[in-house]
Amino acid sequence: MATKQTTYVPRLKTLYGEKFVKELQEEFGLKNVHQVPTLTKIVVSAGVGRNKDSKPYQQLVENTLTRITGQKPVARIAKKSIASFKIRKGMGAPVGQSVTLRGEKMWEFLDRLVNVAMPRIRDFHGVSKKAFDRQGNYSLGLIEQSIFPELTFEDTATLHGLQITFVINNESKEHSKALLEKFGIPFEKGGK
Repeated sequence: MATKQTTYVPRLKTLYGEKFVKELQEEFGLKNVHQVPTLTKIVVSAGVGRNKDSKPYQQLVENTLTRITGQKPVARIAKKSIASFKIRKGMGAPVGQSVTLRGEKMWEFLDRLVNVAMPRIRDFHGVSKKAFDRQGNYSLGLIEQSIFPELTFEDTATLHGLQITFVINNESKEHSKALLEKFGIPFEKGGK
C-alpha cells in the first residue's frame, strides 16, 4: 500500500491563504480575491560602504547574507559615478550584495524575521510607518546583523547594516500596511 506523502508548506503561507486573504478582502470591501495585497518577494541587501576594497569585509557580508537567507548573494556593481565616495560607474569592486527571496524561502525568512529576530532588538518600539514607497513596497533598515540567531559570535564581531525590502502587489499603501500587520510586523505607535 502506497503511503501518502505530505509536502511542507510554510506556516505564514498557510495563514495567508486560509485566513488573511478573507480578512483583508472583508476589511477593504474588495470584490475580487485578486485585489487582495500579495507579498511577491523579499530583497535582503547590504552595502559595503568605505570597505568596498576590503576582501575580508566583502566575504563577511556574503557570509551573513548566505546564512540568514539560505541563498548565495549577488554582488552589486556601481550604476553611477559618485566622486565624493570615490566610486566610478561599473568599477570592479562590488558596492554591495543582495539576495532576492521568493516562494518557500521568502515565507520562512519572513517568519524568522518577525518571530525570532525582531524581538531580539534592544529598546524596540516598532518599525517606521513612513518607509513605504509610491507603489506600496516597504523598506526596513537594520543597524546590525547580530539579531539573527543563525549567526555566531565570530560572524557578528564586525557589525554591518542590512536593508530588507518587501515587494507587495497591492492597490495602496494602506493595503500594504494592513498585510504586513497581519504577518506580525510591529509598527510604531502614534504618528501617521
